[in-house]
Amino acid sequence: MPTSVLVVDDSALMRRALRGILAEAGGFEVQTARNGVDALEQLGRSRPDVVTLDINMPEMDGLTCLAKIMEEQPTPVVMVSSLTEHNALVTLEALELGAVDYVPKPGGTVSLNIDDVATELVSKVRSAASAKLKRAGGLTARIRAQSSRPPAAPPRREVSAVGSVDLVLIGSSTGGPALLSDLLPALPGTLGAPVVVAQHIPASFTGALARRLDEICPLRVHEVDRIMTVQRGNIYIGRGNADVVVARRTDGLIVKTVPAAAEYRWHPSVDRLVASARRYVDPARLVCALLTGMGDDGATEMAEVKNGGGRTIAEAEETAVVWGMPGELARRGGATAVLPSYEIAGRLADWVR
Repeated sequence: MPTSVLVVDDSALMRRALRGILAEAGGFEVQTARNGVDALEQLGRSRPDVVTLDINMPEMDGLTCLAKIMEEQPTPVVMVSSLTEHNALVTLEALELGAVDYVPKPGGTVSLNIDDVATELVSKVRSAASAKLKRAGGLTARIRAQSSRPPAAPPRREVSAVGSVDLVLIGSSTGGPALLSDLLPALPGTLGAPVVVAQHIPASFTGALARRLDEICPLRVHEVDRIMTVQRGNIYIGRGNADVVVARRTDGLIVKTVPAAAEYRWHPSVDRLVASARRYVDPARLVCALLTGMGDDGATEMAEVKNGGGRTIAEAEETAVVWGMPGELARRGGATAVLPSYEIAGRLADWVR
């Protein structure tokens, strides 16, 4: 059975381009809609397996349309947006509202740039077809709670005493931004080790993601856009379209951004991050968590951490949007614990005192 896809975009040229990519790949049955209103009407009739959704559209924009889809007829949605700073913020909000993934919209002349996103589009739409979704009831409750909640007090930030763990390493991909927005704020401000995150994401997104997380986390959150000394009380988000690595200077551990290495498929690479940490830190003093995402990035190196005496967590299949990366870690016997997403922060806090 082909995967049915509804492509939603107000540009006729973009609709044709995206439809052509999927048709050429094979295995897809594609319909199109010109805006959010048209999409909702077609959704009720055709019940597609996946929706690709533009952000900026007349009559009903993509974010409004997404909220209605997730409440009325939950369907896997892949956002298609240009990578401006504004659209990065909106796309992150879309991921928190339940979108499975995102694909950068080709810039400039579509016909000249469409090949740049073709492989990514096909891969992410196929992955989305089997992705897990948030329950509509939970999403609705979250939206209503956020709209009625008074402004939160600034997070309490404290630094704990030195413990037995030097670094916490977290890797995630598809579904990761939404999960990080739940997991990282649940870590205590007294966590006994700094945290470094490799989330597969474009470079234009990581600054917005770090700022958004910094507003709600007890720990300070930074985008790694330069050489930074690693300190407790802080979370470091690797910059997109590059790799983040750990190194050591005379005054202690540092993190830095380095050009994406061709031997790694996804960036920032989780495997490369963990491998660099193992060079400078005793694996027994590392704690790692591998979260939702397709593929196997992070599984090899985190399994080595466990073999070296460190502790690792794989997100459980029951909560992972895509149980690729954490599933591979679990299958290799590289997970100290396999936990649903809502238990991971608590376990990290227990291990990293």
